[in-house]
Amino acid sequence: MDRQTDWQFLDDRGHLATYDRRPERVVTYIQAGATLWEHGIRPAGLFGSNHDGDGPDPVKAGSLPLDGLGYLGSGTALDAHVLLRDDPDLVVAVTYGGGQVYGLDPDTAKHVEERVPLVVLDVGQGRSLGDVRARFAALARALGAAQDTAGAIALARATARLRTLAHDGAPRPALLALSPASAESAYLAKPQSWPDLRELRAFGLDLVSPQGGPGTNWFTADWSHVAELSAGVLLVDARANAYPLDALDGNPAWREAASGAQVVAWNPEAPCSDGAHARFFDRVADAVGAATGGGA
Repeated sequence: MDRQTDWQFLDDRGHLATYDRRPERVVTYIQAGATLWEHGIRPAGLFGSNHDGDGPDPVKAGSLPLDGLGYLGSGTALDAHVLLRDDPDLVVAVTYGGGQVYGLDPDTAKHVEERVPLVVLDVGQGRSLGDVRARFAALARALGAAQDTAGAIALARATARLRTLAHDGAPRPALLALSPASAESAYLAKPQSWPDLRELRAFGLDLVSPQGGPGTNWFTADWSHVAELSAGVLLVDARANAYPLDALDGNPAWREAASGAQVVAWNPEAPCSDGAHARFFDRVADAVGAATGGGA
């Protein structure tokens, strides 16, 4: 193989990233970095999106240890020169479809790709959860990671638990995924737009599907409407940009919505690995089992 293409990876935009050796200093969008860490690869630096602040969101980071790990900035405030200041061998980002790099200004992404290989993986609604996991696993292996056998076993077990709960004949609670917006309202997730929620529905679980509204991903509703839906399991966005639940303690509509419901922390930007998804599915299985008075 030619020395200039000793390492290569075809990303989800159809762009071929090449380097003269296997990259070792990898700068990533935080979700991508958390995913690579699940495969045993520690990123050299992280960046966030316009929804993030001056520091990394610990929920998005998953199990990735943040101590000593450089955080380079977020969204439009992130300058390409800062992103490249430590001479990374590779930058890994995500897209929600259409090839647009999420978390980077288009001009910044163009400037970066002119100077260092850029791999962009699609995590949007056009991809199944399994497809997204497989693509990140392929990238991890290309970067030297071993196959994640333990994660695959955990995922198979968690999946089996959910399928059993969904088809055991017991009354099933409705699941509602939401992101707290303010003291007055919440964003209700439209399950068809989120690969992890579509997967839960494919297992046979009942997810509330809000209708209407201009948004593709969310439907805005006040907390009284959330209470009226009477969901038995609430999957609540736990990211740093979501309105904190403890600030809702005095809201009677939230108390009514949460009364008797199982509340599960939900990360819409969870690491895309077998192990991370297994842990989420297990938490959902625990909640569904508790809501039905049983377990699996």
